[in-house]
Amino acid sequence: MECKQAASLMHDYLDNELPEEQALDLKSHLDKCVSCRTRLKELEQTDMLMFAAVKHSLPSAPDDVLNRIMSSLPKKRRQQAWLGWVKRHPALTAAAMFLLVMLFSTLSIWKSDDQLVVKGPDLDKVRIEGHTVIVPEGTEIAGDLTVENGNTEVYGEVKGNLTVIDGSLYQASTAKIAGDAKTIDQALDWIWYRITNTFTEVAYR
Repeated sequence: MECKQAASLMHDYLDNELPEEQALDLKSHLDKCVSCRTRLKELEQTDMLMFAAVKHSLPSAPDDVLNRIMSSLPKKRRQQAWLGWVKRHPALTAAAMFLLVMLFSTLSIWKSDDQLVVKGPDLDKVRIEGHTVIVPEGTEIAGDLTVENGNTEVYGEVKGNLTVIDGSLYQASTAKIAGDAKTIDQALDWIWYRITNTFTEVAYR
């Protein structure tokens, strides 16, 4: 905790209106910070002097009247618990917001576009018939091949991973796939693929 934040919590601390967790954080800071301890002591003495001055300036006012007046005053607005958590954990909050944005953006584009997309090297070697991508027998694709919104038929060789998104995969007896061959057609698989793919692209830029 920084001194500026500690100073903002001192009045609530003296009024016993600070949540337990924040009170413990403030106490921990006060144990280490001489200037804040001095400031808290001065605030405490000021409060006591003001209370004594008010009480002595109203000698005829009984305690119950004074209590009614004090209770009728508007209460301080308490800081919402979630806002305090956000301020104490900015990194976790940023990570959670990023994941939420990724989740909603991924869901928004999932199945929103049914255009066939083929990614990978040696695309001139594949044959496309309608929404079907064919790796002909005797053909080698030197790397990863990704097909979105289309079916894939492999008769040749893919020297990498083969990923088929929202489509089917057929492997002939002559097919050879050096890496993993997987199909993605479920929302959670799609979201996980998008997130990991985004991180991979960022890492290798």
